[in-house]
Amino acid sequence: MSSSVTVRPAKGVRGIGIVSIVAGIIMIIAGVVVWFIVSSTLSDEQITVSEDASMAAGQEVAGPFTAYAQADIINQHAMEASGGMTYAQLDQEDPTRDTVMNASFLRASLFTSVVAFGVCALVIGLGVMFILVGYAFSRLGGSSSAAVVSTPTGGPTSTSTA
Repeated sequence: MSSSVTVRPAKGVRGIGIVSIVAGIIMIIAGVVVWFIVSSTLSDEQITVSEDASMAAGQEVAGPFTAYAQADIINQHAMEASGGMTYAQLDQEDPTRDTVMNASFLRASLFTSVVAFGVCALVIGLGVMFILVGYAFSRLGGSSSAAVVSTPTGGPTSTSTA
């Protein structure tokens, strides 16, 4: 004797999958658009990494690595100019204080762009994950399977799925 059992996924699984895929696509698009806006804005400033920087010397600041390299070399130059003292450590009458303050502001702006690039990469990565999870949910929610169970002498002996 055999009987057939149809297994259906819980309601809404396919819908959640589709919503996840759409959210993932939107996240990827938003991440890429913001990445290019930040990159374009940095490029418009026409900043070039100082020749004495430890990396990316002479390159245009347009991405996270060149922005970090320029922020790092600005800090080195400011520390050299101030004798290793920060803005807060300098006397208020010290003429170097304004230079160190400007360097601090420039570094903060460049580090903000580095963080923005990082957030963009995170959002793009999460978008990919949302698409993958959504695809899995939509596959699970879009199919039902029937199982045939044979019970010749009162106990199940074999199971197959179709």
